[in-house]
Order: sequence, then structure tokens, then C-alpha cells
Amino acid sequence: MRLAGKVGIVVGAGQTPGETIGNGRAAALLFAREGARVLLVDRDLKLAEETAALVGKEGGTALCFEGDWSKAATGKAYVKACVDAWGRVDFLHNNVGIGGGDAPPARVTEEAYDRIMRVNLKGCLFSCQAVLPVMREQGSGSIVNSSSIAAVVYAPSLTAYKLSKMGINMLGQQLALSHGKYGIRVNTIMPGLMDTPMAIEGFVKEHGVSRADLRAERDKQVPLLGKMGSGWDIGYASLFLHSDEAKFVTGVVLPVDGGQSARIG
Repeated sequence: MRLAGKVGIVVGAGQTPGETIGNGRAAALLFAREGARVLLVDRDLKLAEETAALVGKEGGTALCFEGDWSKAATGKAYVKACVDAWGRVDFLHNNVGIGGGDAPPARVTEEAYDRIMRVNLKGCLFSCQAVLPVMREQGSGSIVNSSSIAAVVYAPSLTAYKLSKMGINMLGQQLALSHGKYGIRVNTIMPGLMDTPMAIEGFVKEHGVSRADLRAERDKQVPLLGKMGSGWDIGYASLFLHSDEAKFVTGVVLPVDGGQSARIG
């Protein structure tokens, strides 16, 4: 019961259909198992409801909210929904990101750049912005944003995605330093190569490769046992950062990547 009595919001709580579990769904399930009541936000309400059904099956409490977080008004609306339901927001977990259509710097299109930056970085900024007044009034709160090791390692085919994740790292540190005086902690997780539906199914669909070949190629890039992580690995790291065990942890950019980003030295 590491989050007993706490209430919070998980943005991106649904997931792409696939064989494994996504980062957002795994985090939502773990938070509920540890005693939190959770508001599950997704642009596809059905996907959030699937996560809520899993939470309910385990005896947890979840509500759902449909919305596109790249619109600033949406963040304000789901923060209000959480406060209306439970009176406070103890944690905000931002787990939204896209990368489809990205390309090297010499070839990335304006359309792809604008879409990826809008969804990944703009959405994260305004989601954080929406919850800050509530957390300031409470005198406490935890925000965890999902970035990527693409922010710090060489990713030749990514431009907008990499820039957006670098921006999320900066955003977390800026917010941590400017809002520590209010008791608000802000941390960032950088997932490495994960075996999640978004990572696998999206790439398979866009590039037409087999799942087995893709998994093998990704596995061999990971120093720790030559195996990708799972959504549960991100979920457990998130659980720690939102819990009181991390009450003196803020401004951290934490790689959860099996050691892959350590190669940068």
C-alpha cells in the first residue's frame, strides 16, 4: 500500500493493442494495487475503460476521462474532474508520446515535426501547468513525465521525437527547481528499448518487419542480459517516484534502459 490514500491522474492510460502491456497501463495497475484511486485519461475512451476494467477486477478504484492532451483546455478539464471526484490530486503521471513519420534532420517534414512536437512536448507542458495550482494549494504533489533515452543517445532516424524528449527532460528540471518550495516534486523517466505494443506494433506496421526479427534486433542492443524491458519496469520506477519513499527525490532524469544509455559515458 505504498500509495494508500492518494489520488492521481494517469494520462495515456490506454494502450495500442498488442501482445504485451504498455507503460501507461502497467503504471495505472500498479498505482491502484498500491492503494491509489486513479483517473485514467486517454484520447480513446475505450482503451482507458479497458484499463479501468482491469483495475476494477483487482478491487481498485478508477474513473475514465476522454481527451486530447495536446489541447491546453483538456489538461484543465481532467484536473478538475479529479478534484471534483476526490478533492485533490496527489500525483500526475504523464505517459503520452508518438514518433510515427519522423525522419533524419535533412528529411523530416513540417507536418511530422509539428504533430510530434505538439503531442509529445506541448501536451506534457500544459498537463503539468494544469495541475500546478492544485498542488501548490495542497502544499504537495508528485509529477512524473515520460521521456526517452532518445533524448541522450544517437538516434539517426529521429529528429522531432528526439527534440521533444530533450524538451521534456528540461521541463521536468525547470519545474522541479521552481516548484520545490511548494512541496511539488517533478521527475522524469527515460525508458530505453521496451517490449510494449506501441514500440513493437507501431514499428511492425510502419516498416513491415516481423515481430520476431524486430525483438531480436532490439534485444541485442541492451547490455543487461541482452533483453528489452517491459511496461512493468517503467511502472515500478514510476511507483517509486510517486511514493513517499522518494520524498527527497526531485529534478531527476532516470534512465530505465538496462544500461543502454550508460554507453554515452
